[in-house]
Amino acid sequence: MPDPIAPLLDGLRAALGPAAVLTDPADTAAYVRDWRGLYQGATPAVIRPADAAGVAETVRRCVAAGVAMVPQGGNTSMVGGATPDATGRQIVLSLARLNRVRAVDARDLTMTVEAGVTLKAAQEAAAAAGCLLGLSISSEGSAQIGGVLATNAGGNNTVRFGNARDLVLGLEAVLPDGALWNGLRRLRKDNTGYALRQLLVGAEGTLGIITAAVLKLAPRPREVAVALCAAASVEAALALFGRFQAHDPGAVMAFEYMSGTGMGFVLRHIPGAVLPLAAPADHYVLVELASPRADAGLRAGMELVLEAALEAGEITDAALAESEAQRAAIWKLREEHSEAQKREGASVKNDVSVPVSAVPAFIAEATAACAALIPGVRAAPFGHMGDGNIHFNLEQPEGAEGAAFLARDHEIMDAVNAVVRRFDGSFSAEHGVGRLKPYMMPGWRGGAELAAMRAIKRALDPKGLMNPGKVLP
Repeated sequence: MPDPIAPLLDGLRAALGPAAVLTDPADTAAYVRDWRGLYQGATPAVIRPADAAGVAETVRRCVAAGVAMVPQGGNTSMVGGATPDATGRQIVLSLARLNRVRAVDARDLTMTVEAGVTLKAAQEAAAAAGCLLGLSISSEGSAQIGGVLATNAGGNNTVRFGNARDLVLGLEAVLPDGALWNGLRRLRKDNTGYALRQLLVGAEGTLGIITAAVLKLAPRPREVAVALCAAASVEAALALFGRFQAHDPGAVMAFEYMSGTGMGFVLRHIPGAVLPLAAPADHYVLVELASPRADAGLRAGMELVLEAALEAGEITDAALAESEAQRAAIWKLREEHSEAQKREGASVKNDVSVPVSAVPAFIAEATAACAALIPGVRAAPFGHMGDGNIHFNLEQPEGAEGAAFLARDHEIMDAVNAVVRRFDGSFSAEHGVGRLKPYMMPGWRGGAELAAMRAIKRALDPKGLMNPGKVLP
């Protein structure tokens, strides 16, 4: 049987232009390795259409040739969800050139953006119109809207605005048969059958390729207050969250927990990182309050809550940002956790969620379980305490060999997830399943749930050409 790849690429060059088809290994190298370095794949070509019609044309031609496609945005996946396998038979379909902000409507509080727009660029476009896109993640400078939605990203502001799917009003997408579906509706209510947009959000490109979206906006904050606190314990950090919720739940924009171990990695490896407290601590909290009112009194409210927490012994110190530069410096301490752990050495990452009330017990039990499994392992949990999503990451023991530590990644993840299961949590909170975690699906989502997922996949993608090897085992 003749190889379909060569004629496929010839046809795509003719249809999309030669610049849209990258085949030189020097040009494709960045597309076949994931950000964490867990997966090294291969591809005969990276296809870079300039618009949604070009994506549809690419999908139709690949389906006709029986060639699998791996959609890719900013390639920031933490679970290998946008990396091709090593066979060299899967096409990488990059959405990077679909990078237009089509519209921002400050009255409707919506924006229409293409899949290749970075989250940071979308935030800036919203801000220029006096609005806020209420989604913020550490990789927002490179993560693209299509990937953010395909993985249902969560991030720092979930406690206020919800996950990515909660911000989606409409989608434009190419379905697995190559049909271009225009569902770019700006409606707040549209009860007309199955919510196809919500089926595609979180599907990691296995059911179709998102090319554009209508996103909800909010009024831009006119007053913001940020503090970094040294907490007495994880339980005390949760008690502090309760205080802020009781004081004014509508003002809480973010509530982030960080361990002393993880903060130590940031201070050691990230240039310019400075702790604005009198002394290091074992536990930290970053809290941000925000309001569209210029006279909301957030600073006074922040001080009132922190004074009460200080008197109760829940925190031992706190630093409040006095300027935008200080706010950014405090947030840098949180946002650089993943990069700092990468520079420290080998780490096994667990993106898990438990009920908010169970976060302290989960961290204690998971830490003990991992210490029993690998003596000397360094637990560096951090993340979104306000919504129960903790990145329970484990760093190799000091002096240990990194490759040997990573070789036990499934064993380590399983130990953590055994604790997660006891608290009725999830083994994937916001990063998705990708290539890393499909083996967990039968144990966690087996039976009727997994059978329904497989049935949907077969119905929409009968040839299994959309991002194969991801999500489903």
